[in-house]
Amino acid sequence: MAKKAASKDDPPAAAVAKPAPEAKISSDAKPTPVAKPASAVRSAPASRVPRIIIEKVTPQVDGGKYPVKRVVGERVVVRADVFGDGHDEVLAFLLYREASGSGWNKVRMKPLGNDLWIGSFNVENETDYCYAVRGYPDEFSTWRHDLQKRLEAGQDVTVELAIGARLVSDAASRAQGSQAEKLAGWAALLAHPKDLKASAVLATGEELSHVMEAHLDEAKSSTSPELLVKVDRKRASFSSWYEFFPRSWAATPGKHGTFKDCARILPEIARMGFDIVYLPPIHPIGVKHRKGKNNATKCSPGEPGCPWAIGSSEGGHKAIHPELGTLEDFKAFIGQAREHGLEVALDIALQCSPDHPYVKEHPEWFKWRPDGTVQYAENPPKKYEDVLPINFDTTDREGLWQELKSIFIYWAEQGVKVFRVDNPHTKPFLFWDWLIAEVKQAHPDALFLSEAFTRPKVMYRLAKGGFSQSYTYFTWRNTKKEFEEYLTELAQTEVAEFFRPNFWPNTPDILAEHLQFGNRNTFMFRTVLAATLSSNWGIYGPAFELCVSDALAGKEEYNDSEKYEIKRWDWDRPGNIKDLIARLNRIRRENPALQMTRNIRFCQVENDQLLAYYKATRDFSNIVLTVVNLDPHHKQGGWLKVPLHELGIEPGKPYRVHDLLTGEQYIWQGERNFVEPDPAKAPAHIIQISKQLHREQDFDYFL
Repeated sequence: MAKKAASKDDPPAAAVAKPAPEAKISSDAKPTPVAKPASAVRSAPASRVPRIIIEKVTPQVDGGKYPVKRVVGERVVVRADVFGDGHDEVLAFLLYREASGSGWNKVRMKPLGNDLWIGSFNVENETDYCYAVRGYPDEFSTWRHDLQKRLEAGQDVTVELAIGARLVSDAASRAQGSQAEKLAGWAALLAHPKDLKASAVLATGEELSHVMEAHLDEAKSSTSPELLVKVDRKRASFSSWYEFFPRSWAATPGKHGTFKDCARILPEIARMGFDIVYLPPIHPIGVKHRKGKNNATKCSPGEPGCPWAIGSSEGGHKAIHPELGTLEDFKAFIGQAREHGLEVALDIALQCSPDHPYVKEHPEWFKWRPDGTVQYAENPPKKYEDVLPINFDTTDREGLWQELKSIFIYWAEQGVKVFRVDNPHTKPFLFWDWLIAEVKQAHPDALFLSEAFTRPKVMYRLAKGGFSQSYTYFTWRNTKKEFEEYLTELAQTEVAEFFRPNFWPNTPDILAEHLQFGNRNTFMFRTVLAATLSSNWGIYGPAFELCVSDALAGKEEYNDSEKYEIKRWDWDRPGNIKDLIARLNRIRRENPALQMTRNIRFCQVENDQLLAYYKATRDFSNIVLTVVNLDPHHKQGGWLKVPLHELGIEPGKPYRVHDLLTGEQYIWQGERNFVEPDPAKAPAHIIQISKQLHREQDFDYFL
């Protein structure tokens, strides 16, 4: 049988992860290769042995196997150990360019001591970038410093000037035009000095040094392997999600809600400051083994079933539940959301009900038991008889992968560019590597949120493979110590380079114990935490803003869960916290410091019930310091230590603080200030600090 020709879109037969990018020679130079095995170095010509070593280039993920992530406007701060043998001085440069471009932009790196160098560049366009580090032996600076010492000692420097003339003459041979002529003239003056003092002034002057640096000997340089920056649009790093079930928003009680009905709630969602409306699966729901109220195995007549049991005779993943409306209704809903500054996100759950068309058309895509029945989903002791997992070990892997990719492509073509993916950790990692790359090639603005409440390394691997944002353990972090340790891991380790956390206080699946047994204040301070600790956050509403705490006994699940029934919400009932949410989202929009997560730093406060942290922009023009009371019942007070040095505030100078939650303003002085958030008034202080920098500082270390 003839072998089928491979299509460019076909999933590869084995691994789909792209290899780490290899070192390339840029268009502006031809450097010597970096780091070769000892045997290769021994056999290399002596003139090509690299004298400069480049090690520990950061950021990089798993040795460059995966890219680091940024959004437009963010900064990439690069550090590297760069050194040479002997005592000659070294120069290091950061090279960067758009991945699709040619030729490098070159930034001189700054030495931090002990052979560590730092440099940075801004991501200015929504396209991927490459970067590398290049090092040179700085023979001219080494010679110049030696010359200065001899001059200070009053020694005859005629020979030293001749040595310098040779270096300048070599640079002239590498230069062109007027620069070459200028260097040749300087070389002649040094080689045949008529006035030793004038020649010495020339040799030690900044102009010659600057021109010499612009014409370094590329043949003696070393360059690190190229690394990749994966760039997403801004919403990947700053977003506010609102999840709701469309079927629960019918204008007429007792009816199934439609997309047309949902249009009337968009203004209120926008007023609360959200920018993404996220819908659970909108597809036809299976009938066979349909679940009833509270996940009952028997479904009463008229019960709607669970939206995650996808597929029926009315269609599968590319169809819309008829009671929600038509495709045109859905596209109109997307347009109406856009008018309110909202983007629509869809839940993509790669699983099927027993009634899904795939089961009949592609039985090979499912697991079949010895008794002839298809294997449904289980997480012992839980059983999901209404859901069939897809068998990724199928013999028709190519057909399966292409079909699943087509689901994302189809909805992207309808105008959906944000996808929340259900349980991605139960599918092969290499499948996601391939699928996300394929979808983003067709739709570069597509974003993917990973719903993977699983082990940390599994969550991180999904993020490395392309997921734009990720669910987290925030829901189960409660104490001051837990928050500090978790956010330090997310923001100040390698994790921050590829993992963008999205904090959810609740989901349709999770009603955490602290919400079950807390009070309205618990919902309030969890809102503040989610919205200020992370730049991406979301809620499942209206259950959250109405402070619903009714759970099934002994479980983290809502009683009378909306997953299995149509609800009727009194959205404006007393006790709701919609205004707090709106205020928080407005504070986030008005303060750039809160629009990132990697910039969080914790502050000392003398009370374990108070959590204090600040965020600042790179130039410290916007500083927001938050103090959250973790006790929902009592006000808690303590002495807060403001890190004046980090913030560039002179210890003896007063500075103005503005509580963005209450509107109160104060003048603080010194690093110790007393704070006492009272949950009866506000769950936290969100303090904007206004001050003047008292000195120039380099804040590249910060971001």
